[in-house]
Amino acid sequence: MQMETCKNEILQVLEQHQQERSKCLVYTRVMGYHRPIESFNIGKQGEHKQRTLFKERNDKTDL
Repeated sequence: MQMETCKNEILQVLEQHQQERSKCLVYTRVMGYHRPIESFNIGKQGEHKQRTLFKERNDKTDL
């Protein structure tokens, strides 16, 4: 029940600030250069959604 209340509060805040929101472009690296994801075809957009993010391990700091 608490989760439902939180969700409703978030939706109310988003509605109140709808005019202040702007579109965010997400870029990804493709073949050595960066491209916006919105320019991908439907298949490539689907591939991007299925990607798994990972954090590269740094041997010097992750001892």
